[in-house]
Amino acid sequence: MSKHVAGAPGAPCGPYDADVVILALDRAEDTVAAIRSALDQAGVMRHVFVVDQGSRPENLALLAATVAGRTDATLIALDRNHGVAGGRNRGSALGHGRVIVGLDNDAEFAAPDTLARLVAALDAAPEIAAIGCRIVTHATGTDDLSSWGYPRRLLWRAGESFDAATFVGAGHAIRRRAWDEVGGYDESLFFCWEELDFCRRVGARGWRVRYRGDIAVRHKVSAEQRVAWSGTRWFWFVRNRLYVGRKHGASWLSLLPRCAIYLLRAWRDGALWQAVRGMREAVRLSMGARVATEPAEQCGCQRGAADGCGGRAGPQLSSSLSQYR
Repeated sequence: MSKHVAGAPGAPCGPYDADVVILALDRAEDTVAAIRSALDQAGVMRHVFVVDQGSRPENLALLAATVAGRTDATLIALDRNHGVAGGRNRGSALGHGRVIVGLDNDAEFAAPDTLARLVAALDAAPEIAAIGCRIVTHATGTDDLSSWGYPRRLLWRAGESFDAATFVGAGHAIRRRAWDEVGGYDESLFFCWEELDFCRRVGARGWRVRYRGDIAVRHKVSAEQRVAWSGTRWFWFVRNRLYVGRKHGASWLSLLPRCAIYLLRAWRDGALWQAVRGMREAVRLSMGARVATEPAEQCGCQRGAADGCGGRAGPQLSSSLSQYR
């Protein structure tokens, strides 16, 4: 269930280019900056949807003040935290722009024409389902290594473009027709790896995914919130990656090396129980999943695409886990 809080009651009736979906859960000042970044986008017809998933009343009030009286932005409050997958699904369903753009609430578009360029890029390539932006740090403009969701061997190409197996959720664009074809994100994933699962499903239908290093989003990297892997982040990371593997055809035998490295790293981080819980839950989930018939661990996107991790491993995990993504 959702409740309208402020701004327009919904999307405009006529056709328009893009819906920008921003999820919110406290971090009000950063979220306000993300909203203003989206509202400042030029050269494109867009509607901004802010989906709050449980912010404190004082923070929700700040968001409401930001969109109050606007006809091009809507703030809704959900009944609970539905996770990244569920929140994006609900926000995307509110609009009907031909492109859905996801922007993290601790990120901002790098330029006033970023949104217009994303829409133009999808319009120019009808075979592409989704585009991943280059994620740079807000403070310095250098590449955000904690958000590099592609093989590390491609990091030197961060400013270029290439076909990819996934995109990073902090800044991305999805063609609504492709979104509708597969039904959005798998909400059982809640947090982590939902982008990879989505890309494999659209890839199975013949769509491509593209990384664009020339279209950037500036991300506010928070060490205390993004690099703390001793808690439930390990649970979601392990659970979801193993479940996605099984869902798309990987055998448990082929997943054993991945399981071993996850257990080792979790033990070193003092989160062994979280990893064990994740593996146990992945088994339970995969028992009810429809397993694909493709060979194990084959990329669901176009052959030759750069495989990567939709969930963010964090800088201390990236080097050790990249071969098991």
